[in-house]
Amino acid sequence: MSARILIADDTPASLSLLCDLLEPQGHEVLAVSDGRAAIDLAHRAMPDLVLLDVMMPKSDGFTVCRALKADPETAHIPVIFITSRQGAEDVVRGFRLGAVDYILKPFHAEEVVTRVATHLRLSQITRELQERNAELEEEISRREAAEQARDKAAERLSSIASAEAKRWGIQGFVGSSPHLRKILSDIEKLHHFGKTSVLITGESGTGKELVARAIHHHSPRASGPFVPVNCVAIPGELAESLFFGHTKGAFTGATVDRKGYLELADGGTLFLDEIGDMPATLQGKLLRVLEDGEVTPVGGNKPRRVDVRVVSATNADLPDKMATGAFRQDLFFRLARFTVQTPPLRERHEDLPLLAAHFLQVFAGEMGMTPPDLSAEALVVLAAYSFPGNIRELKNVMERALILSEGKSISRKHLQLFQGTSAPVEMKPDLPTDIPLNLEAAEHALIQRALEQTAGNVAEAARLLGVNRSRIYRRFPQ
Repeated sequence: MSARILIADDTPASLSLLCDLLEPQGHEVLAVSDGRAAIDLAHRAMPDLVLLDVMMPKSDGFTVCRALKADPETAHIPVIFITSRQGAEDVVRGFRLGAVDYILKPFHAEEVVTRVATHLRLSQITRELQERNAELEEEISRREAAEQARDKAAERLSSIASAEAKRWGIQGFVGSSPHLRKILSDIEKLHHFGKTSVLITGESGTGKELVARAIHHHSPRASGPFVPVNCVAIPGELAESLFFGHTKGAFTGATVDRKGYLELADGGTLFLDEIGDMPATLQGKLLRVLEDGEVTPVGGNKPRRVDVRVVSATNADLPDKMATGAFRQDLFFRLARFTVQTPPLRERHEDLPLLAAHFLQVFAGEMGMTPPDLSAEALVVLAAYSFPGNIRELKNVMERALILSEGKSISRKHLQLFQGTSAPVEMKPDLPTDIPLNLEAAEHALIQRALEQTAGNVAEAARLLGVNRSRIYRRFPQ
């Protein structure tokens, strides 16, 4: 290898001999005859190797070596002493100052060439190792920074997951009715069964998605994604692409590869709302994915593994749909490995005061208000209403009531309830004044009035009150 070599020797014959030996090897040789000139030229030329005579005028070789090693810019340059002095003391002193070798006078040509080549090679290896170490240290720093960023991201995701679990987990349920306790018990039973498909049935507005989210957040998949899909809103021509993804160029408009719902939910839960309205052409393909655990994007030929738990929901009568061929029986049994039923609000009226107060607290918090009280007369009105829209309707009613009351106590006049018309009807103050303000006593009085009006017909009385007949039987056992 060719290199730049600085030679400092006050003997012209030695300089000439060394130049004659090294220049034919392809090296660039710089020669000076005193120590000060050697120090100055070393800083300007930055040679790859320095050959120093020990005895020189102005500054001897030891002084030059000490100066070079003390300067960070030249400390890395290897120094070889050339001398006729063979005393052990001088040799040890030179090594202590940082020299790498000695060459004795008179010179042997092969020895000079070999020692110079060896130390140039060692110097090059040392530099390469130092550069590699620097790169490794930089890579380690990058990785440590990436790990720290990942840990921070994981902490943020964990915090988000905790907040989501708090919002959508079991804590999100309000009430104490037997129906609600049954739902919570079902969710608890599913806790360790993170792969079991679940079908949630119930009328619209009964909180099926809340149950689905609670199942997800109360399972080993809580840290994974929850992907909700409304099957009613799926365009038939895009259904397969939306569920299984597509590759670039698979069809007009497919400008990039895109993952489908199943891949997006990998490691988590795919919630299929209104599963009874899923297009028939998609049902068979979904069944195959659930059985094989693989999806093939539209336009692709290589299947991809997915680990997805499917929770579905419906307000339709799936057995009827299966009887007419509108829904596949094999898909039903694949989805309904465990079923959860969400009851209508009219069957859990004991939860009504708690739910109403909960929604008032939520909306008041969003509006920066103090949650107002819900008057006893307002509770009587709510208890007498059937809530065809279930919990979703109650939520809307309480939001409107809070706005109409301007943050004051909620009374009958603030409640707008649907009475079989296309628009909400404001509740007028026309209830009898003899209804007691105690909620339990008021319920008893209202049931008694309904029975009187229907000549004791329990079914008709229940219809008027918008409650289940069992509620009347509990109050007035036969």
